[in-house]
Amino acid sequence: MTRLVPRWALLSSGCAPALLIGGWTIAALLEGPAYDPATQTISVLAAYGAAGFWVMTAALFAVGVCHLLTAWGLRPAALAGRVALGSGGVSALAVALLPPPSSGGSLHHGSVAAVGFALLAVWPVLAADRNGAAPWGLRPAPAIVATVLIGLGAAWFLIDMHHHGPAGVAERVATSIQSLWPFVVVASCLLRTDNDEPSN
Repeated sequence: MTRLVPRWALLSSGCAPALLIGGWTIAALLEGPAYDPATQTISVLAAYGAAGFWVMTAALFAVGVCHLLTAWGLRPAALAGRVALGSGGVSALAVALLPPPSSGGSLHHGSVAAVGFALLAVWPVLAADRNGAAPWGLRPAPAIVATVLIGLGAAWFLIDMHHHGPAGVAERVATSIQSLWPFVVVASCLLRTDNDEPSN
């Protein structure tokens, strides 16, 4: 049986959350006690002049490459979803290349980050296959749940940003779900293929 999803897609999709979480963890350690991960955003770590700037920038760039590779390999997904995932990867590359200044915000950085977040939030629904035989990760119900969870995380983040709450926690929860979902989808596709293969 022809494998629709190459096994290397499991590596590219699995590396995305590991690189993102590892990146912000190491960058925060380099920043020291002046940085509060509960209330401050990931962008603070990627700002010019931050001690962990190079770590966070490299992590964001690598995550973008991972999303592009995963979108390329995830052939069973609907084309619109693959395009959204790949475009989200391009947005991550742009975020890495457009770091915010050390003080104040950046319209370019914020706009690109918002577009990327939106693309990575809607790609699960756009990639869904209404065929009853679709792998679990590409079925409408799980895809809708993933998009809703990411959307709730985004709403939590925006509320905390305006009310000085734990915005850093909200951002990390939402982006963790975003970066992990491609791995879940790829794993479900590979598991389905392996189960469908006849045993010798």
